[in-house]
Amino acid sequence: MEKSLELKLLELLSNNSRLEASELSVMLGVPEEEIRSAIGRLEKEKIICGYNTLIDWDKVHDDDVTAMVELRVTPQGGEGYDKIAEKISSFPQVDTLFLMSGSYDFLVTVRGRSIKEVSLFVSGKLAQIEEVQSTTTHFTLSKYKELGVLFKSKKTNERMLVSL
Repeated sequence: MEKSLELKLLELLSNNSRLEASELSVMLGVPEEEIRSAIGRLEKEKIICGYNTLIDWDKVHDDDVTAMVELRVTPQGGEGYDKIAEKISSFPQVDTLFLMSGSYDFLVTVRGRSIKEVSLFVSGKLAQIEEVQSTTTHFTLSKYKELGVLFKSKKTNERMLVSL
């Protein structure tokens, strides 16, 4: 499959991972077997790393808490940030981990059942990692958009129009 078609395939799957090979075949004008083969190869090469469902957890559990934690670290030895990232990502509370440029080194998304649970995790686990110099925790208050999906729709004005 040529690169431009492969990119279109990836874009379609990133917007809707539930599309069937038969649907993708029609959308891209490529034989279904070629679509299946391309997806298999992309999975094997870890270009497609998984298939996730985006859920608005606020509608399921109104008490869940998400926090963004900035970490400043001191990398040790020749392994640099990779060894620290391995430690941090091993915790089940860690949802996302990014190495960043700027005033801090890592951005960690942490999920928990309460502010206290997340706070105890940050102070008791993340801050206790030898290479961690400091943490700054930001608790999310409301989620409007994630992975390109809007969560809060624009509310219509329900007031009655009155004219004189």
